[in-house]
Amino acid sequence: MSEINSYDEWSQLREVIVGIATNAKYPKNDLGMNANIAFDEKRLPKTDVDVPNIPEYIIEETNQDLELFVSELKKLEVRVKRPKPVDTSEVIKTSCWETTQYFNYCPRDILLVIGDMIIESPCVYRSRCYETLSYREILLDYMKSGSRWIAAPRPRLRDDDYITTQKCPTVLSDSDPIFDAANIIRAGRDIFFLISNSGNELGYEWLKNLLGDEYRVHPLRSVYSGTHIDTTIAFLRPGLILANPERVNVENLPAILKKWDIVYAPKMREIKYSDLPQLSSAWLGMNLFMINPNLAVVDADQIELIKLLERRQINVLPLRLRHGRLLEGGFHCVTLDINREGEKEDYFN
Repeated sequence: MSEINSYDEWSQLREVIVGIATNAKYPKNDLGMNANIAFDEKRLPKTDVDVPNIPEYIIEETNQDLELFVSELKKLEVRVKRPKPVDTSEVIKTSCWETTQYFNYCPRDILLVIGDMIIESPCVYRSRCYETLSYREILLDYMKSGSRWIAAPRPRLRDDDYITTQKCPTVLSDSDPIFDAANIIRAGRDIFFLISNSGNELGYEWLKNLLGDEYRVHPLRSVYSGTHIDTTIAFLRPGLILANPERVNVENLPAILKKWDIVYAPKMREIKYSDLPQLSSAWLGMNLFMINPNLAVVDADQIELIKLLERRQINVLPLRLRHGRLLEGGFHCVTLDINREGEKEDYFN
């Protein structure tokens, strides 16, 4: 039987991949990353990312936090797999560009699990073009177990594929299907795809065509033009959504999601564990990870969010990723839920 079985964001977790921070460095000449940073800061991108390199103590502390997280998962009898470190100084190139590599902190961005299928996503960052090679042995084992393994068409990511004028609502053209897997959240038969700086219309069309009539793929337009969906909307359990009050309202949600109860996240506490630039907003605090419908892994600093979840009868495992905002990833980002007990249910009919 396939070792992969994951249809939603909340069913009882049985197996997960957790990222690593080893060799973390910011890539050089990655126009996708630079354009996104420039978009957030309302300025035109530069050739190199204008942030300092990542100090070794940040990497060490992050790996400590991840090891504690893994330890807690194992106590809950969850199987955990980890990627191999990538050599981030190694140059990768195509006929259109060359760059150094990104690191293996966020498997959620590059791999998408739907049912018994794992999909390599056509990522927006050039530096992540070959990142799934770090997971190759894991992917081979899943394939041998009977799981389906698909790679999306590799985008060209040419300079003119990124729209760098300050007037454009996003930085992505529609020259190729492009999306990070973290643009997507799942609820059984229904899949929700955020159109943003990390996922374009062609990416949505490609995924919809791939999944066919087996699933309903819903585009989320005019919700959040930044990057991923998991600091904007989180599915807690069937019928209950956690939403970002600065981005989500009754006008910009599709009608199907209005059938569920929506609770709005409180303002996030901004706790800094270094003076380095924070590449993610404080809303990374709502980037939680559901172990089952009654247990969430939540940033321990987000006390008001924890209280909100507990009022909804959701227990909380409070942990920290001290440098998550610097490295662009919270607990949902650094995980990829491979196997859950849930099946392909229809939660909206």
